[in-house]
Order: sequence, then C-alpha cells, then structure tokens
Amino acid sequence: MAQHPTLVAPSLLAADFARLGAEVAAIEAAGADWLHLDVMDGHFVPNISFGPVVIKALRKHTRMPFDVHLMIAPVDPLLAAFAEAGSDHIMFHPEAGPHPHRTLQAIKALGCRAGLVLNPGSPVVLVEPLLDMVDIVLVMSVNPGFGGQKFIASQLDKIAALRRLIDASGREIRLEVDGGVDPVTAPRCIAAGADTLVAGTAVFGAPDYRAAIDAIRRGPA
Repeated sequence: MAQHPTLVAPSLLAADFARLGAEVAAIEAAGADWLHLDVMDGHFVPNISFGPVVIKALRKHTRMPFDVHLMIAPVDPLLAAFAEAGSDHIMFHPEAGPHPHRTLQAIKALGCRAGLVLNPGSPVVLVEPLLDMVDIVLVMSVNPGFGGQKFIASQLDKIAALRRLIDASGREIRLEVDGGVDPVTAPRCIAAGADTLVAGTAVFGAPDYRAAIDAIRRGPA
C-alpha cells in the first residue's frame, strides 16, 4: 500500500492553452499539489507540446512544484534548460538515452528531483539497478504522446510490483501514475500502491476544478 498521502498533479496538457497562467492559478487555488508538465518532441512520441520557454513563463504564476515529464530523445542535452526554466522534478524514459544512470546524476547535479518513467511496455527491471538514484517512479497507464486515452488496467500489476520494490528499498520514493486517471480508476491505482496521481481531462475538463481534484483523491461516492 502507498505510504504517503495521495497527491494530485493536474496535467497542463489538458488545459486551455490560450490562458495557461490563469489555468495554473486556478488549479492551485483548487488544491492541486503539483503541476504536471508533459514535454513532447514529435520524435520520441508522436506529438509536440511545449518546451522550457513555456515552463519559465509559468513559473511566476504558482508555487506548486513543477513535475516535468520529458518525452524527448536524446534527453541529456536539454536537462539544464529545463532545470533553469524552473522545473522541480525532471523525469525521463530510460529508453531515451544510452546511459540512464548518468542522466539521473545530471538531473540531481542540477538541483532537481530525478524520476524514471515506465511506458506500458517497459518492465519493472529497468528501475531496479537505478533505485538508489531515483526520487520518483512514474508509471504510464496509457501509451505516451496524447491526452484523453483509456486507462490500461494491466499496469496495476506493475504499480503493485513497484510498490513492493520501493518498500523493500526503504527509500522515500514517490510512485506516480499518469494516463486515464479519473475518480473511477484512481482508487484502483491507490489500492495497487500509487501515491501520486496525474490527471488531465479529469481535472481541466471538469466544470469545478476543486470538486474534480477532491473526487480523484477520494474516488467515487
């Protein structure tokens, strides 16, 4: 089971891009814990989103930690730019570079928390040799690249396996889930061991952001 209170990290990808500053302020006022920022390059994933310039522009609008998910390859050359833009956490896919341990070292040297991201087809074994360097493990419960996809239930077993691995390590590592998270799937993720939930359309597509965030934390009534 998860060891920490559940955090909710709304994903900016689902926000109204014509009013990003106001959207960020609104979710902070609604009780969001982190802001999740999906950076896509059109190469590692089949979509393009935004880069360090947007993150830097948003930094002055909120005190929420910026939870930055890099879906870019190669990832190493751009780490400094994202750190300088105001990222608090920088997460990457181990498939996005030849030396994930070196990438984790580089992120930590930049003063950020470091995270690994596992795609639906990426095995837990990719995390094991790197666990001593990791602050966050993010499980993708959809294939990365697009918002609004259906939750892949097979990832619940992966979440449970990672929870066991993290607990056995004795380290304070956040176990995060992203993809199809809503008030119905969120309790299943929490039961499997997740303690941090990314939600895009389930928050930004709702008429009441606070109610949406609370519903994800609590599950269905």
